[in-house]
Amino acid sequence: MQAHFPQGQVVSGLGRNGDWSMPLGSLSEEVVARLCELLDNTDQGWRKLAVVAGAEKRFKCSAEELEMCSLKVLEPHGSPTQCLLQLLAECDCTLKYLLGCLERMGHPQACQVLSSTVQDMICITVQPESQVVREGAQVSLTCWATGPPGLMYQWFCGKQEVPGATAPELVIDMAAPPSQPAWYICRVNCGAVIAFSRWAHIRVEKSSSSSGSGYCPTMAGLQVLQQPQPCQLAEGDALVLECRAIGNPPPQYQWFRNRCPVEGVQIPQLQVKLVTTAERGSYSCCVFNVFHEVWSQEVDIEISPRLFTSEGFWQEGDRGSLEHGSPGQLYSKSLLRKIWWSCGAVTIPSVPSVPLQGSTQPGCLVCSTPGRVEQQGRDAMGHPATDKVALLMGNMHHKQLKVSMVDVHALSALLRQLDFKVVSLLDLCKAEMEMAVDEFLLLLNKGVYAGLLYYAGHGYENFGNSFMVPIDAPSSYTSAHCLCVQRVLRSMQERHTGLNIFLLDMCRKRNLNDDVIPQVGALQVTANIVFGYATCVDAEAYELRQGELSNGIFVTFLKRWLLEDEKITMLLDKVAEDMGKLDITQGRQALEVRSNLSERWALTDSIHSLGLDESSARNLQWAKARVLPESQHLHFDCGVTIQLGFAAEFSNIMIIYTRVVATPEDITMCEARLADIPEELDVDLEYTNKESPEKVGSPLAPTWSLNCPSCCLYSRLCGLQKLQQELAFTICLQYRYRSMDDFVEERQTVSVGKPLIAKLNLQLAAAPSLPDSSLSASPPGSWGTAGSS
Repeated sequence: MQAHFPQGQVVSGLGRNGDWSMPLGSLSEEVVARLCELLDNTDQGWRKLAVVAGAEKRFKCSAEELEMCSLKVLEPHGSPTQCLLQLLAECDCTLKYLLGCLERMGHPQACQVLSSTVQDMICITVQPESQVVREGAQVSLTCWATGPPGLMYQWFCGKQEVPGATAPELVIDMAAPPSQPAWYICRVNCGAVIAFSRWAHIRVEKSSSSSGSGYCPTMAGLQVLQQPQPCQLAEGDALVLECRAIGNPPPQYQWFRNRCPVEGVQIPQLQVKLVTTAERGSYSCCVFNVFHEVWSQEVDIEISPRLFTSEGFWQEGDRGSLEHGSPGQLYSKSLLRKIWWSCGAVTIPSVPSVPLQGSTQPGCLVCSTPGRVEQQGRDAMGHPATDKVALLMGNMHHKQLKVSMVDVHALSALLRQLDFKVVSLLDLCKAEMEMAVDEFLLLLNKGVYAGLLYYAGHGYENFGNSFMVPIDAPSSYTSAHCLCVQRVLRSMQERHTGLNIFLLDMCRKRNLNDDVIPQVGALQVTANIVFGYATCVDAEAYELRQGELSNGIFVTFLKRWLLEDEKITMLLDKVAEDMGKLDITQGRQALEVRSNLSERWALTDSIHSLGLDESSARNLQWAKARVLPESQHLHFDCGVTIQLGFAAEFSNIMIIYTRVVATPEDITMCEARLADIPEELDVDLEYTNKESPEKVGSPLAPTWSLNCPSCCLYSRLCGLQKLQQELAFTICLQYRYRSMDDFVEERQTVSVGKPLIAKLNLQLAAAPSLPDSSLSASPPGSWGTAGSS
């Protein structure tokens, strides 16, 4: 008989009574085929299953998905039921839920197929244990399983069957030890149903002359193979610590926290599903058998608080307070679980109107215009100012925390009202961040009134230097993997900008992996630098998540004052005062302002209009980063006309929508879908070709969908800075004639050039990764090259 051997994985089965919590994807092809035979019909079939399963919202199939299932009948071996089961499996549907749906449908045959399958699966109840044995001794491995009658066993050593080893227990004589540690596994089967035990590692120690002829246990007879690892978590996370050892006899385990036994945890893995700060402490594991006792390393588990409040939304008229409403949640930006922010390129909806203190123009905080400005801005050399430039960078590793995305949209909109030229970039690697800063620096020339750099994401502060962490940094990153803020400041000083502003919304905890003090170089003695830190030194930053479009703590208060005609330091002081009145963050987070301004620098100061000079050409390059492709109409041979439109969410994220605008009378159904999107873009196929903006995976959909026509299919394309060539994709038109049942397909390839930030060839310029010290250099033909068109 040909041996069935697992390729590097352990397959475990289900018990005699069945493990109904198993995922739907665990069903074999044979069982799926039997269900398809029973459900590929229109009466008690897959469509009714879709309706019944959709009673739970996360399993509800859209009309588009149901249409996709129905079209499977056109394929030679296609099955609508199989397509539906695959959709349910992708939503983590369990066997138990599927059985309940089949019962509610009144389909006893399908219920019987599923029940018999689960009951016939094999469960390994006793696993073989890894051991350390003495040369010449015997070792016993045991594997017991439950399942249908007639279970058969076969042991393997590596990939080779052990001759005659067909019993649950395997006895091995180590008189002739192998040259390398041996790995054993047991296969249990009943007909075509197969399960494998886990691997057992047998290590043989050679006899020594001092040991005598008998077996003398030594400490080497019990060895820890896998040590627990320290970690930092937030409240509500899952804690998993693992300690694995081998020995003869097999080892036993006891976990300890702060040198006290953890009650009931006597297995290799310690698990706590929802941790609280009470689980903080030092953990270790005692491993022992009848002869020996060894201890694992002791590791520290840090757990940051995650506070829940009974309050919900911010009361705009009462600074620093909350009103009762929907539940909110305060998230800590701890070292390993950060709140990642993003940068916006379109305006956000208006917030409730509220009069601002000191303002003569009450009204919408976002849409109101600042009051009359008396001061005329000048650069650091005293020349009349002609520009305000802002670079917003956000690295968002926790996609589910959407409030940060809304915050940066708000900041971007406010800065544009203050006449800033804003470019916002999301999720950048180190090379892309370096090139973005490089080109930003080239815009900070004589005549530039203010250069503002905003960074939101993971960061840290060591020895007085702040570091921005790119998305491609390793888990144990150091300053070599990050961008130093003080080094950027030094380069900004060399450009003689009027006002240098840094807004850093990130943690400032120490990075224990990094003990290097970077040599930034001496900073110039200027009086034009402002730092606004969202938190203090060696502290964490938080945000209150209360809904899809709610602002976080820092931006909630910042947007109240940013349009005010105030000196920038006084403005930030007011933000700090507001934040200090919020009870939930007291003792946890406080805004820190650092500056050396000697004059009244205000963001509302006016600037001169540009003439036809070097600066106008330079800013034309910067403006390209916000240019969208023009909407166009595509005409197909069948007579259908498609509108192709575009919207911007960030400078490197674009929305494409397709809409049928004209169809011949003999075509009854028609749809245009996006396909063949370049692989270098960060595109999730789950969020392409959606019938509504809300389904493309962004809470900011209301901001860009207002100007989009109805009855469209929307797709979200991310990472436009990665484009190396023009953006080309395919429009796939599927339609059906009135007299036909089958669909017909036509395709057109469309090229829209390089949209938004892709126009600036950031990816090509960033190919040779630049060291931090080269931030003031830029290759020819880059964004800020003087005289370019």
